Amino acid sequence: MDEILKNKIETALDSIRPYLEADGGNVRIVELTSDMVLKLELLGNCGSCPMSTMTLKAGVEEAIKRAIPEITKVEAINLTAA
Repeated sequence: MDEILKNKIETALDSIRPYLEADGGNVRIVELTSDMVLKLELLGNCGSCPMSTMTLKAGVEEAIKRAIPEITKVEAINLTAA
C-alpha cells in the first residue's frame, strides 16, 4: 500500500476514532488488497461488541469510502458475526 493512500485511510479513521475510543475500542489497518478491499482489525471492545458489525458498516466503511472512493469494501478480519 502506498504511503499517500495509507495516510488518507488513517486520516479517515482518525475522524471516527474518538467515537470508537469512547466505547473502549479502536481499529488498525491490516491490509489493502489489490482489488481495493480494506481489511481492518477491531481492537479493544470493538472486537467483541454485538454492535460492531453495524459500526463497521455505518461508521467506519462510510467514512473510508467518503474519503477514498476507490476503496470498494471494508472488512474486519476478526469480527465474529453476532
